[in-house]
Amino acid sequence: MPSRTQRIMANLFEGWFQLHRRFPAELLDDMTAAIADGERVHLGEVRFAIESRLPLPVVWAGLDASTRARQVFGQLAVWDTEHNCGVLIYVLMSEHRIEIVADRGIARRVPQEEWGAICAGMRENFAAGQWRAGALHGITQVHALLAKHFPSHGRARPDELPDRPVLL
Repeated sequence: MPSRTQRIMANLFEGWFQLHRRFPAELLDDMTAAIADGERVHLGEVRFAIESRLPLPVVWAGLDASTRARQVFGQLAVWDTEHNCGVLIYVLMSEHRIEIVADRGIARRVPQEEWGAICAGMRENFAAGQWRAGALHGITQVHALLAKHFPSHGRARPDELPDRPVLL
């Protein structure tokens, strides 16, 4: 775990956080389509949130990426789905952190190691400068887990949450 000083420096100077260059509009469009397409095969809802960096006062106060991801999960109402199977993919660019927060319906069925493996694959792609591949791979993998545990069985279902990634 990085020290508070290391985290402050990362949130001040780290180059990974060039949000609009890493996630241009066309990539966001492709991510939106991937989320919408994947949700047709399961009952879950997927949100993707990207934050370039955290304000220094909250880093100083001890807010970490995991806690921030849970805050964003609540703010985006990912918890508010019919089957309690919303999933948030959260990227904190400055600290090179990727967190997946799953609602209680899916968290009961999917071990944390599986979410961690998805995060590791995304991080590897991002570190290699493959932002598109990393984002789309993460979305695809989350859909695969949701399809396994919450299949739609071909039933039409309402889209409960927006599919467009959120830039914070």
